[in-house]
Amino acid sequence: NAVYLPATTVGKLLLSAYQESLEIVQAALEPSRQRRSTPISPKNVFTFFRQTEPETQEISRAAEIFQTTLQVLKNRAKHMEPALLSWDDVELIAELSQCPPETHSTICQHSHLNKYRSISGLCNNRENPRWGAVNIPLIRWLPAEYEDGEREPKGWNRGQLYNGFQLPLPREVSTKILRSSSKQEDEVYSEILVEWGQYIDHDITLTPQSTGSAAFWTGFECLTTCENMHPCFPILETAETGEQGCMPFFRSSPACLDNHSSEIGVSVLQRQQMNSITSFIDASVVYGTTPKLESHLRDLSGLNGKLAINDQFKDPKGRPFLPNVATLPSACLQGPAGERVECFSAGDSRVNEGLPLTSLHTLWLREHNRIAEALKLINDHWSPETIYQETRKIIGALHQIITMRDYVPKIIGSESYEHYIGTYGGYDPTTNPSASNVFATAAFRFGHATIPPILRRLNESFKEHEHFPDLRLQNTFFNPWRIVKEGGIEPVLRGAIGAAAKTVSADMLLTEELTERLVVLNMQQHMDLASLNLQRGRDHALPGYNDWRGFCGLTPIKTLDDFKEVVRDYNIAEKIFEIYKHPDNIDVWLGGLVEHFLAGSRTGPLFACLIGKQMKALRDGDRFWWEAEGMFSQQQKVELLKASLSQIICENTNIREVLPDSFMFRKYPSDYIPCEHIPSMNFEAWREEKSQDLKQCGTPREIKNGDFILSSMTGKLVALYSCYHGFKLKGAAAIVCEGNQWNGQPPQCTGI
Repeated sequence: NAVYLPATTVGKLLLSAYQESLEIVQAALEPSRQRRSTPISPKNVFTFFRQTEPETQEISRAAEIFQTTLQVLKNRAKHMEPALLSWDDVELIAELSQCPPETHSTICQHSHLNKYRSISGLCNNRENPRWGAVNIPLIRWLPAEYEDGEREPKGWNRGQLYNGFQLPLPREVSTKILRSSSKQEDEVYSEILVEWGQYIDHDITLTPQSTGSAAFWTGFECLTTCENMHPCFPILETAETGEQGCMPFFRSSPACLDNHSSEIGVSVLQRQQMNSITSFIDASVVYGTTPKLESHLRDLSGLNGKLAINDQFKDPKGRPFLPNVATLPSACLQGPAGERVECFSAGDSRVNEGLPLTSLHTLWLREHNRIAEALKLINDHWSPETIYQETRKIIGALHQIITMRDYVPKIIGSESYEHYIGTYGGYDPTTNPSASNVFATAAFRFGHATIPPILRRLNESFKEHEHFPDLRLQNTFFNPWRIVKEGGIEPVLRGAIGAAAKTVSADMLLTEELTERLVVLNMQQHMDLASLNLQRGRDHALPGYNDWRGFCGLTPIKTLDDFKEVVRDYNIAEKIFEIYKHPDNIDVWLGGLVEHFLAGSRTGPLFACLIGKQMKALRDGDRFWWEAEGMFSQQQKVELLKASLSQIICENTNIREVLPDSFMFRKYPSDYIPCEHIPSMNFEAWREEKSQDLKQCGTPREIKNGDFILSSMTGKLVALYSCYHGFKLKGAAAIVCEGNQWNGQPPQCTGI
């Protein structure tokens, strides 16, 4: 029976449990701290690249302490059910663990003054400030299914039965079903469709891995142990692979307690995972999601609203590359000769993972600076901050247009687009735009099956480049030197628009480059992306394939015949049934991946539903969506709609011929047109005449280490001042133009 403990006893118990968990977590973090302070060797690179912002690391650590305290309590008081902890007790544990305090909507009361979205996504929704913002839990569309109801992943206890059977090992599923030695070409779409999918995924989600590298209770190193001991959840080898041992796997970092749930019980104490970036399609890949990173990426000294560029290298035509990361020497791999090329820095830390991804990041850096220059010419009375923010707003809109108009309909098909997304009806403050766990961990990983084993690099005639031949995938990871020393981004982008995408069929899923030769650079051995995806879904306790079919209103699979109908490849359907033994046991990522494509799409019905629902939420729940009321004038919208990925490639590279839609595939030169024939935006739509007020009051005074933007949203002309990161505002943030003068002195920005 449960024992009710008097309040004082509970208080003491909580405090000592917290102190014990603090010691446990610190002991596990120590090895990884030491490793971080030692010089980085190539095998540690991957950890380095996946590193999240310091704020995220602090919240991850707090969440680990919170979760561990609950576990300590559970171990100590076997009779004390967590449900008997009061809400105050749980809040106290969260506070002791240093989880961030609740965000009240009062912090958004002045957000009517926010002409532009915040860098962290906070206050996009004024009533629910954290919806879609950084460092919040991935939301659950269906409840988690942990083996102990709270935190143990599916497959944690080998003896655990699901519908009478053990779950198959991910590595067995990978070797028997997912591994493919060949890939067919997609006759309709080009390779850049795949690359854009990865790029835009990095704008929506980043789930950080546990901050510890050793097991919390035993101190075993996760890189070497084959035991399940949090945060180590190794991927075991199977008898079929003939290998002994396991591949290391770190669990995703838990999220801190979400204060918005008022019911105490399993759902509140259940482990959730975190999205460490904003969910919105807001070009956070370009600008970052913290004031510190944003400020590192800007050219603040240039007073021109531009982004910082690489001060060491330019491409053959003098075009800029991305700036270097702040900490040098960096961990990126180096070429055989010549000076070092450091890792590039961008709004997302994964920028160096592959050459096409780096190329897209470079394209948008150049596009920002091109637009900023054009706006400065038209509106020479704009402050550098206004130029930067207006350009950022345009770049965000272009990310939304290219994704929603040109990308998503090709992925889920126009019918599913109509059904799940439909026409835009304006901003809806009741829609939660936060990324869902199943989207981040399963549905949007459909693209892994479209990654080609070879990276094509093409010359101006779209033939294999005479100086820079094609590369095997494993030779493209963390190699920014290849962009700097091997012809810039053009050979890579031509390869992406001039080569057919790889298609997915149930019997040809993931290339062996990914299942047998994936380079994860802090690992001695090669990794297996298919196993990693399956294990991640189990780590997050995602319900099975059938539950999600039910969620989407699709008929659940009961028999092998049902499954054969959905997959259309009888051999694969039989293999999956044979391995999983029961249809309810099938992992959602695998089930969604093998479904037969819907007409005119690149996904089956389940992923079309999950991707469609997420995209609709990202659109309708974003107060700053480009089509939302008051965001852009009618004339500006007309100009924005002229933009396309082809146009952005033409404006910012040396590529002179493209297809009108770069996502489509045609063999060169069929249907390719000169860049001059691609419509481009006319920035005259952004010309803003000096207002009468501004003429009378004059331009507000500039300040050191900060800047202003002008706003007339209150009916009067207001200069809103803000300080750059690392400085604090002293004085009034706003001055108003009254009569024919500003009603006060501008503030100062003092060092913190």
